[in-house]
Amino acid sequence: MRRDFRDRVVVVTGAASGIGRALCERFGKAGAIIAALDMDREGLARLEGDLEASGVRARGYECDVSIEASCRESLGAVIRDMGGVDLLVNNAGITQRSPFRSTGIGVYRRVMDVNFFGAVSCTMAAAVSLVARRGMIIVTSSIAGFAPLVGRTGYCASKHALHGFFRTLRAELSPSGVGVLIVCPGFTRTNLQTRALDGDGSVTAHPQSRVGAESTPERVAEKVFQAARKGKKHLVLSGTGVVTRWMNALAPNLYEKIMARKLRDEIAR
Repeated sequence: MRRDFRDRVVVVTGAASGIGRALCERFGKAGAIIAALDMDREGLARLEGDLEASGVRARGYECDVSIEASCRESLGAVIRDMGGVDLLVNNAGITQRSPFRSTGIGVYRRVMDVNFFGAVSCTMAAAVSLVARRGMIIVTSSIAGFAPLVGRTGYCASKHALHGFFRTLRAELSPSGVGVLIVCPGFTRTNLQTRALDGDGSVTAHPQSRVGAESTPERVAEKVFQAARKGKKHLVLSGTGVVTRWMNALAPNLYEKIMARKLRDEIAR
């Protein structure tokens, strides 16, 4: 089903920077009404001002997606203010870079609270409206959602969980007309990586290692927008991601060896 987002209410979590901000700008350019959710109050204010200056109807809502009550309150406010939700973009996320043997259990809980339970809580809060309006859900996942990534066990676990949950939810909601698009960007130039958690929960000072070329939030947002218009179910954004997907499916042992060799610095710490 081809979708038109003009005059539709688009909710984006993790909206104040990076891919979230770029998505707000792209859907706003298409005429959508933007509800931007983030825990960064100052970033939200800048985004709201920039969007309104460019003619986009937008409003920011402070929200910590790791807290269920915050998700419920923020989505409730959006529905009261704007009448409902036509598109929910579960984009908020954090990452982790540390070997399993030196990672505390609290780091895994924190990553799951934001990446997985945050998306689940926001979706629950918007579900009735999405069904009533035959809306759509977009989930920002990762190549790590379908393949292993050395030094990021917590991040991979959260993204694999997103895939299992939202693929199943898609099957449940399909009869009601609600679409679900799972997006898998490759490495993207955002401040997500500069805030990666180390094994003790602090922000890591260890430099990022990556596989493949780095994209930009704007390029990601454009491809996501086009895929959403076409009602796609899955989007792998980079050439490296496509190769990874097929290699992991057809030759998983070979993929693990190649990936581990490329990211050996993540293991050596």
